[in-house]
Amino acid sequence: MITILSTVWALLLGIVLLMLGNGMHFTLVGLRGGIEGFSSVQLAVVTSGYFMGFLSGARYTPVMIRRVGHVRVFAALGSFMSAALIALPLLTEPWAWTMLRLLVGFCMSGIYVAAESWLNAASTNETRGKVLSAYMIAQTLGIIGAQGLLTLGDAGTSELFIGASILVSVSFAPILLSVTPAPVAEITRPMSMATLLKAAPLSTVGIFLLGAVYATQSGMGAVFGTQIGMGSGQISLFVAMLFAGALLLQVPIGWLSDRMDRRRLIFAASAIGAACCAAGSLAGWNLIGMMAAAFFAGGVTTPLYALFLAYTNDALPVEDMPAASGGLVFTFGLGAIAGPLVAGWAMQSFGPFAFWAVLGSLFAMIAVYALYRMTQTTTVPVDQTESYLGVLPTTSPIAVEAAGNWSAEQAANEREG
Repeated sequence: MITILSTVWALLLGIVLLMLGNGMHFTLVGLRGGIEGFSSVQLAVVTSGYFMGFLSGARYTPVMIRRVGHVRVFAALGSFMSAALIALPLLTEPWAWTMLRLLVGFCMSGIYVAAESWLNAASTNETRGKVLSAYMIAQTLGIIGAQGLLTLGDAGTSELFIGASILVSVSFAPILLSVTPAPVAEITRPMSMATLLKAAPLSTVGIFLLGAVYATQSGMGAVFGTQIGMGSGQISLFVAMLFAGALLLQVPIGWLSDRMDRRRLIFAASAIGAACCAAGSLAGWNLIGMMAAAFFAGGVTTPLYALFLAYTNDALPVEDMPAASGGLVFTFGLGAIAGPLVAGWAMQSFGPFAFWAVLGSLFAMIAVYALYRMTQTTTVPVDQTESYLGVLPTTSPIAVEAAGNWSAEQAANEREG
């Protein structure tokens, strides 16, 4: 493992620094928005702006790379993102924040495409699974660590925004100064929604709803904390819990995924998520209860994303996997745009604890639809399924496609062995 990491350490270090900056800004938007008096709906629009940009970046970055080159696009996106983060405390208006967050989302998605192209090119078929796992861990640790950095300053000033910008700017140095040759970013044209829905209805519907869950958790969690009167340290811990659970639950859920009907596991994980959201709502202002609910509700979100990808790979021929992966990433993005808007409206209409109600309803819809699909089709035998590999919802189609190829190769090797 050490030998493998020695070839991609610069990229992983850059990703950790990048996620520290990006993770800080996600929570800062909720904290500073509360200070500025933004409503739930306004902050929901700001959050959706990020995911609109993210969806666009995944589509157009490969085109830019082919025109002007990998390194230039990577550096340009980093510069724009760093500038946008500094501009946030200078332009504290909802419309300005929406535009800036759209730019940040576009840049972040493009950076993922570029970074994951590098990562994929630096991997072999034998090392790709471990490299991708290390990449996912680096991302998650960066997001969690960012919440700790927020306790070092005041969201009412510009210092934390400047700190996030510095981290983003510095994150590109290890990557751009490394000797790894720049690869070419190639993304297969996504499968159409109609085709994807016909081929993998559970994954298509489920991943749309999961996109709404993830964006609501990551974008509106700090808004919820601000509105119920949490301190900045408590809000940082609450957001950290939403991501920390994934580190713990990814392993057992992944282990179960390769040993049982994945539809049953999707049902169970989403039902747990719904139950935890109900518990979070019932906990009221009990801090320990809310933290526990956030840990487990957030903890099943990331594994569910990987489960939907794995289940799709089980249902499709190998040659269709790249296009299906792109289609699922797009579908997830649509859900991520819609989720915060629904949550923001509900929180403004019914109070901040509607945050839990929206999340719980989305998880429940996934569970009910998974249960319905189990009555419509037979399951793929466990010994014929693809291997599970934890993939984060923040990754681009590059990593999703690479993970799908690895899963198919790994499963084939195990069947032959």
